[in-house]
Amino acid sequence: MKALSVLGSTGSIGTQTLEIVEEFPERFKVVALTAGNNLDLLVEQIVRHQPEAVALAQPEKLAELRERLEALEPALRPAQLPELLGGSDGLCAAAAWSSADLVVSGIVGCAGLLPTLAAIEAGKDIALANKETLIAAGPVVLPALEASGSRLLPADSEHSALFQCLQGTPWADTARLSTGVPTPGLRRIQLTASGGAFRDWPAADLAKATVADATSHPNWSMGRKITVDSATLMNKGLEVIEAHYLFGLDYDHIEIVIHPQSIIHSMVELADSSVLAQLGWPDMKLPILYCLSWPERLPTPWRRLDLTAVGQLTFRAPDRDKYPCMELAYAAGRAGGTMPAALNAANEQAVALFLEERIPFLAIPRLIERVCDRHRADLTTSPSLADVLAVDAWARQAVLEAAAALQAATPAALPA
Repeated sequence: MKALSVLGSTGSIGTQTLEIVEEFPERFKVVALTAGNNLDLLVEQIVRHQPEAVALAQPEKLAELRERLEALEPALRPAQLPELLGGSDGLCAAAAWSSADLVVSGIVGCAGLLPTLAAIEAGKDIALANKETLIAAGPVVLPALEASGSRLLPADSEHSALFQCLQGTPWADTARLSTGVPTPGLRRIQLTASGGAFRDWPAADLAKATVADATSHPNWSMGRKITVDSATLMNKGLEVIEAHYLFGLDYDHIEIVIHPQSIIHSMVELADSSVLAQLGWPDMKLPILYCLSWPERLPTPWRRLDLTAVGQLTFRAPDRDKYPCMELAYAAGRAGGTMPAALNAANEQAVALFLEERIPFLAIPRLIERVCDRHRADLTTSPSLADVLAVDAWARQAVLEAAAALQAATPAALPA
């Protein structure tokens, strides 16, 4: 039985991971959970899974959590209350929990970086759904993986698809994953993208896009931030950077293809020109399960893919005018060093402002571009963790300053 520490247990990745645990109770158990604000759901998870440790990002809520657990009816109360931990140190302790075999890194954004690094340093295998770990801190994470011997298994659908395709090749030894060394025999990666909420909108209409428009994904059910990233195609740009670190290819050999049906989750082209693809219904549980069960595949009762029901699979090149964030991500990846950290933090802050309706949709790439341009003079080519965290904090503040400057210059375009 594999013991799991689930980081971000009340989010989309975390809840789906726990659903899988419930479907395969003889294969997986939960020993640690971390969460943010959703105490109602967290209490339910604690009752159901009885972890050894629970960590809250906000330590001031620990007393309330303890009171809620102690107030449960005796029939519901866990046999033994978990050890309750709080703050960044608590998250890192839960990530490195001694009895955990695999850590599911599902905390959204750069907040997941330190706990994931703590798990790596503790020698835990990682099911990585947190893109920012590699994007913001790839130069730090790769040496940490090599030093600890941890294996990093991609849990997002696109990189899982690439990982699955390569299992049938001579490369199949995952010790090469995340080494930064080019994967033998791999010529090209094609990351498929749904195109997001605006894939059928003319670029000229994006000026009137609302938060409701941007958070209505046509294929996937995801959190609001990642759904906006899908609408800007920044999610795919970030995945390009992540793929570079995972599989060692340069950016000229990592491509984005719009695939509206989201049936092909990504493709690899091998040295002999063969192209391998992984197909399935749009469902995040499959790549999560593969991380949990690898190198095995577990039989499931889930809906089987019926291509006759799909009818057709279509593809097109992304519209560069509609998706400027894509080009910003490629540029940041090629610049390397701390530039991807600046890009990622600027995007997180700009998307947060958009979701708060403080800026319009088209201001997102404008703000990111301004911040990345400012960072060029201070780019660190071989950053430490401290460098990455400093750039992350700087970029977020720089977005707020740039947004204020744009507001002052064009108040009609940037409503307060």
